[in-house]
Amino acid sequence: MPSSKPSCSVLASAARSVVARRRISDRIVDTPVLKSCLELPDGTELHFKTENFQTTGSFKFRGAMAKLTSLPPEQPLITASSGNHGIACSLAARITGHKLTVVLPENVARAKLAKVESFGTEVILHGAESGLAETHARSLAASGEYAYVSPYNDAEVIAGQGTIGLELLEQLPHIDNVFVAMGGGGLISGIGSVLKAHQPGCRIIGVSASNSAALAASIKAGRVVETQHLDTLADGVAGGVDEDAITLALATEVIDRVVHCSEEEIVSALRTLAWTEKQLVEGAAGLALAGYLADQKQYAGQTSVVVLCGANFDDAKLLQAIAG
Repeated sequence: MPSSKPSCSVLASAARSVVARRRISDRIVDTPVLKSCLELPDGTELHFKTENFQTTGSFKFRGAMAKLTSLPPEQPLITASSGNHGIACSLAARITGHKLTVVLPENVARAKLAKVESFGTEVILHGAESGLAETHARSLAASGEYAYVSPYNDAEVIAGQGTIGLELLEQLPHIDNVFVAMGGGGLISGIGSVLKAHQPGCRIIGVSASNSAALAASIKAGRVVETQHLDTLADGVAGGVDEDAITLALATEVIDRVVHCSEEEIVSALRTLAWTEKQLVEGAAGLALAGYLADQKQYAGQTSVVVLCGANFDDAKLLQAIAG
C-alpha cells in the first residue's frame, strides 16, 4: 500500500506531467467529467472521466503527443500496439512529421486496424497478442533504423497520461477513489502519480481483466512475471509487461488496491454504460466500471471516478455484448 508521502519518482512523474501538458495542451482535449445516472446511496457520487471523447477515441493520444513532441522530427519511429496506441501515434506522427511504423497483433480489432491505416502509417501484423507484437517491434528497433516508442514503458508517455490527473484535480474539488483499467501500467502510473502528489488520500484502484493480468501478477510478485493470456473484451489492456518496465515500480507505489474482473463482469458493465449511461465504449473502459460495480457498497458516501479510457471498439463484439 502506498505511503502518505509520495517518493521522489512519483513526484518527478507528476512534475513531468505538468511540463507535458504545457507542451501538448493545444492538441489534446480536456475531456469532461460526467456524473453517473445510476441510483446511488445518499452522499455517494460516481463520475466518469470521458477519455472516450479524446482525440483518436482514447487516452493514448496524450502519451503519443507527449513522446513525439520530445523527439527530433527526422527520427524514424517504430511502435507496437493492440490498436489505440498505434492510432494515437499515427495521428501524432502526422502532426509532428515523423515517419512511423506500427506493429499490431494479428487479432487486432478490425476497426482499430482500419484507423491506423487511414493515416498512411506503415503497418506490420505480427503475433497472437500485443506482447508478441511488441517483442517484434523491439527487435526491429534494435537494428538501429528506428527509435522505439513504448505504449507504456516510457517516462514521457506516462507523463502524457498523467495529464488526465491534472484535469481531474481542476474538475472535482475532492476525489476519494479513482478506478483505472490496468494494462502495461502507463495510464494508472501517470494518473496515480499526479493524484498522489496532490491528494495523497485519494485511493487508486487498479482493475485487471482476469483473462490477461500480467501487471497485477507482477505487482503481487514484486517483479515482472508472465501470465497466461486468454481472449478478453478488454483487448486494450491485454498482454505482458516489459522486463525493465518503469511502470511496475510506479504502479506498485500508487495503487492502493487491485480488483480482478471476469469477462461476465465486463459485459455487465458495458451494458450498464450503454443502456443506463448512454455511453458506447470499448471493453477496457467497461473493465474500469466493472471494478467499481464489483464492490460498490464499499464506496458508499464517497466520491469515485471511473476512467473511461476509450471507445475504439469492434462493432460486432460490442453489439453482441450489450445485446445479451
